[in-house]
Amino acid sequence: MNFRHVYIITKKELGAINAEKTIILAILLQLFIAMFSSFLIVGLAGMYDPDALSDYSRQKYPVAYTGSPSPLEEMLQESGDFVVYKMDLGTAVTALEERKLSGVVWVPDTASDADQPVKITLYTIKNDIQSSVVNNKLRDVFVAYEENLRDIRGDRISSDPIVVNLPAEIPGTNFYEFVYGLLIPLLIFMPAIISAALIIDMITEEFQHDTIETLISTPVTFSEMIWGKVSACFVIVPVQAVIWIALMVVNGIAVAGIVPILLHVSVASLLMILFSTFVALHYRERTSAQFIFSTAVVVVLIGVLSLPANPANLIVLLSIGAVGSEHWLVLAIMTGVLALCMVALNRYTHLVEKTALQ
Repeated sequence: MNFRHVYIITKKELGAINAEKTIILAILLQLFIAMFSSFLIVGLAGMYDPDALSDYSRQKYPVAYTGSPSPLEEMLQESGDFVVYKMDLGTAVTALEERKLSGVVWVPDTASDADQPVKITLYTIKNDIQSSVVNNKLRDVFVAYEENLRDIRGDRISSDPIVVNLPAEIPGTNFYEFVYGLLIPLLIFMPAIISAALIIDMITEEFQHDTIETLISTPVTFSEMIWGKVSACFVIVPVQAVIWIALMVVNGIAVAGIVPILLHVSVASLLMILFSTFVALHYRERTSAQFIFSTAVVVVLIGVLSLPANPANLIVLLSIGAVGSEHWLVLAIMTGVLALCMVALNRYTHLVEKTALQ
């Protein structure tokens, strides 16, 4: 194989990618999002865990207090998160339906020291992010009210309860899980998925436009042409990954183990690109190849993600610096599989070339 020819094809394909405005716009869109990843975290975390947004809300929400007087009414007013209106239940529910209120609290006439439990009813707007925030803030008030009831009814306890010392809650746990467990692996592997889909278009268009015989007649062999396309699609993966990580670091997201992350992403992305290359060479038609590739990727990802040492899990552990040297063993195994796939692809391209010449 003449590596100079591979370089020429790679350079040509990178130029074609640069001229393809759709691909460039997709990359620029990724970079634009990464530049504002702080806003992205807040927005997506709202869908991942809407209650997490309550820490960022400084608004006072209007709620109606209905039912019998109790210490809960005073607690709601003292919380500083609500504007409390005293009204009857029917009027309050109507105002809630018209979105003039964020919630309605109904308290029964059960005395604080009664034998029966105090059953409080809460009315909120269904499937609403604001309701999730209101529920989270109301929960804190309800917990305080529960502690008040426990103190009042504490003399009923006939034996000392077992004290359980729970560890203090880690601030920002939801964001920690979201950023390192979902956002970073998603952003890191997104360029690999795009490149794997891109090479299918590169190869199938050669067959659909009947340019294969013309290319084979040149000094560049069919195998060199395929490897040039593979190289062009692969090169943009680590470049985008580096930019993603850099922009996340700029936005205040600490990422450890950057070099091992790039090695794992590079090997995994090249495996994915080689797989899509096999699919493209076999089907030689864009729609069929893309469909088979997309379906196979979903099936393979489900199988791979079920393994404890899958690439996505390793990226998470590497990014927080909580992985041992075992990730090098995984990387070595992936590299061995990659080498076998490269040999197999080289032989398959020769077979396809002979078929095209017949």
